[in-house]
Amino acid sequence: METRMLRWITGLTQLDRVRNEDVRRRFKVKPITAKLRERRLVWYGHTLRADDATVAKIGLNFTVPGRRPKGRPKQRWLDTLHGDLRAAGLHLDQARDRNKWRQKSIQADP
Repeated sequence: METRMLRWITGLTQLDRVRNEDVRRRFKVKPITAKLRERRLVWYGHTLRADDATVAKIGLNFTVPGRRPKGRPKQRWLDTLHGDLRAAGLHLDQARDRNKWRQKSIQADP
């Protein structure tokens, strides 16, 4: 939707054969995936710094009893988050230093 709105602002259509990356570069806008990664990392850092009694921290550390079904495991939120941590070059120990965490996690648009 975001790219569609940017194309609408510039008056471009798909028939003009202009790449989405070029449209984003014109407006100096990062892809939505970078924005989502940023928000996940900011929230995760906030949760790691929180008290152990908060609902968010309890839910984050909660493990569901039982076995997972056969076959390829479904992508979990924590799996996505660990990939985001690798991409940003962050480690869980760095969450206590708020400035360093935000500096490395915020890479999308201001």
